[in-house]
Amino acid sequence: MSRIGKLPIAIPSGVSINVSEDNVVTVKGPKGELFQQVSPGMKIEVENGTLTITRPNEEKEQRSLHGLYRSLIHNMVVGVSEGYKKELELIGVGYRVSNQGQLLELSLGYTHSIFLELPIEIKVETKMERNKSPLIILESADKQLIGQVCAKIRSFRKPEPYKGKGIRFVGEQIRRKSGKTAGK
Repeated sequence: MSRIGKLPIAIPSGVSINVSEDNVVTVKGPKGELFQQVSPGMKIEVENGTLTITRPNEEKEQRSLHGLYRSLIHNMVVGVSEGYKKELELIGVGYRVSNQGQLLELSLGYTHSIFLELPIEIKVETKMERNKSPLIILESADKQLIGQVCAKIRSFRKPEPYKGKGIRFVGEQIRRKSGKTAGK
């Protein structure tokens, strides 16, 4: 039995969940509204401020989908009630970042600046302070979307192990390597 799939999801105040006939779960809250299509075999019940998901049988595919859909719906509930926040820092000499609305401009040591248009669902803020690394702060209700955007931004200049330069999450530990040693 799926341990994650069995867990009930507590619905906080201010959040409403609606399940349509074609198994589309709609979660509305103060931070926004999210949708998720659920496999037709899964049975979703909302009662007494909790949501439970049950699977139709014990086949391997149904067991794997049981925990998956429970996690996705839980992430939606947390997203519309609290939201998700990710912070990225740019480490390197001359690395800069700025934004005009949803357009992010990154200067990462290449000959050209990189422009990235962010989805409307994501709020972006950039901080450039003297003697500190530039920061990109992303906020959204959709955990999947914010993770995907962070991965895209990070892919422009991944942190390298020799000098530690690149784009990394705040607080992330990069495994450092020593350089070449001098010959005899």
